[in-house]
Amino acid sequence: SYLFALVGGDLVAEQDVFTTRSGRQVDLFIYTEPRNQGTCGHAMKSLKKSMKWDEEVFGLEYDLDRFMIVAVDDFNMGAMENKGLNIFNSKYVLASPETATDQDYLNIEGVIAHEYFHNWTGNRVTCRDWFQLSLKEGLTVFRDQEFSADMNSRAVQRIKDVRVLRQYQFREDEGPMAHPVRPDTYMEINNFYTVTVYNKGAEVVRMIHTLIGDEYFRKGMDLYFERHDGQAVTCDDFVAAMADASGRDLTQFKRWYSQAGTPVVQMSQSWSGSGEFTLTLRQHTPETPGQVEKRPFHIPVLVGFLDPQGSDMVEALDTEFEKRENSLLLELTENEQSFKFSGLHSRPVVSHLRSFSAPVKIKYERNLQNTTLQMASDSDLFNRWDASFSLSQSIITDLVDQDVTEDKLVIDAAYVEAAKSLLRSDAGDDALTALALQLPEEAYLALSLDNVDPDRLHHVRTFVKQELSAQLKEELHRVYELKTDMRDYSISPEAIGARSLKNTCLDYLLSARQADERIFAMAENQYYQATNMTDQIGVLTVITHLNTALRDELFSHFENKWREQPLVMDKWFSMQALSSAEDTFDRVKQLLDHPSFSIKNPNKVRALVGAFCQNHVHFHHLSGRGYDFLVDIILQLDDLNPQIAARMANPLISWKRYEKTRQDLMVGSLERLREKRDLSRDVYEIVNRGLIKS
Repeated sequence: SYLFALVGGDLVAEQDVFTTRSGRQVDLFIYTEPRNQGTCGHAMKSLKKSMKWDEEVFGLEYDLDRFMIVAVDDFNMGAMENKGLNIFNSKYVLASPETATDQDYLNIEGVIAHEYFHNWTGNRVTCRDWFQLSLKEGLTVFRDQEFSADMNSRAVQRIKDVRVLRQYQFREDEGPMAHPVRPDTYMEINNFYTVTVYNKGAEVVRMIHTLIGDEYFRKGMDLYFERHDGQAVTCDDFVAAMADASGRDLTQFKRWYSQAGTPVVQMSQSWSGSGEFTLTLRQHTPETPGQVEKRPFHIPVLVGFLDPQGSDMVEALDTEFEKRENSLLLELTENEQSFKFSGLHSRPVVSHLRSFSAPVKIKYERNLQNTTLQMASDSDLFNRWDASFSLSQSIITDLVDQDVTEDKLVIDAAYVEAAKSLLRSDAGDDALTALALQLPEEAYLALSLDNVDPDRLHHVRTFVKQELSAQLKEELHRVYELKTDMRDYSISPEAIGARSLKNTCLDYLLSARQADERIFAMAENQYYQATNMTDQIGVLTVITHLNTALRDELFSHFENKWREQPLVMDKWFSMQALSSAEDTFDRVKQLLDHPSFSIKNPNKVRALVGAFCQNHVHFHHLSGRGYDFLVDIILQLDDLNPQIAARMANPLISWKRYEKTRQDLMVGSLERLREKRDLSRDVYEIVNRGLIKS
């Protein structure tokens, strides 16, 4: 049961006290193995911040006199919210500047909050049955995302959340494991702890929040707890509380819980030339396993209008649609709807789906001039980033589709100038600038291509990165030097952003076709002079792709320094598994025999094997060796840990997206898995659904 846990072992505790808003004292304990003593300070601070935030934002006070966390190294999941005694994977508890990156610190803060928030959304009110899993997980992910946004940069948090959704959940919606947020059936419930249930479930809650607004959402939460405290309930009960508190009819909206798939919204527009503007939206959801016919969703679409100078036009607009700051809330409920606006002094540039107001794919006719205007001026910071990200995506995928040899590839000068403008601007949020400069990953780019050739995709993306490195070299150097800070380590949003931008610049500089010795010296100096793990990893994650003596030297130094630190060694494994260098496959096979690797430890499997599966060019090697390697691992894991084995099988089921040779190899790998005697239910469900050809 989630509601009860008992832990025994040789453990030490870090203690603190939290005083609730009603004046009660709650004793806080974080238990770890003795060797990890002294590395729980950030986790404890995160716990206290979570408790305070839940009181302030949702009026929810902790109900017991003691709250305990136990951190363990061998754990399949991130954490479990057992009442009063949460069990955590140690990677989401232990941290020091020397051993944890900025992202580790942020992850710890978010996961600590997530599990604490489950005290109310998961424990005090729990699920009637497993089909309702998103009742607690989707709602609690939304709550932890909002907490992280309040603690750090709201725009950056939103970008990171959407990147996960687009890269992993959208892919799940397109594949054989597609399922609704509230699944209809399952063979093994462990296979439905998915990005659909968690992350898309959070987006469904967020859409309710968008539709009814802050005030009514809080009233809905209050009503939900008033009605159901101490009960096991359903997703419908949650929606009913929101509908009753706000007076909104959410009947159609509930299709988000029952229909699978990612809606595609086609946007077109017309301009009269005399101040009248029409925006037409059409929605269509592709069929998914077991669901051929799709009914229209209720989709909240936040839009803004920009004038030719990039200023918002909505505030001065006289309109029937609800205004949300500089945006308008449009509600798409039919297959096709047109929204008319008048009184505009010029044709607007549409800033669509602001803050990613719905988990949909939006299609429209792209205009480079409008996109660069949004990159520079959009007041919605998510859309400012998305303009840059989408432009990079279209540049790369268009080049992939061109029937030219690699030596004939050319990138648009306006694209380079837009990237240069990002480096020259003082946007005030370095983390946002860093994200805007970063190219989409190959696995994400593959989602927008048919008959994917991973080699072609890798070469084109590398070409674009090298071109940007060459043409932005001066600006990259300038910003790198500007953001180099030797002061004491801080995890403030400003300090994290500066390190992110600095390391993004270093990434580009080291990725040059022929990086000069000065750049290598700069990287070497950063590695050895670093006062924190983030700056060391910033060097290693780039140099891992280069076949140089410096790469071998730094990775050897890192191993020798951290071989007794399991979580740090996980980073060492992952960085090598993600390398695009030619020797990566052989290196990964050798690392299976490394003394710090154990196939029995889930973190180690994810760090090495899981990371290799994300290495798009090597995992999908045309020989099929990457697939064979994975099958061998899964066959071993299935007898040891079926839950992890099933997770490892997921990369094989996306075979339909690739060109014919790789399709056949991936299908053959799935068939080989299915032939195993006594195959676990966990793996069988993934494999069997993955082999469905239609």
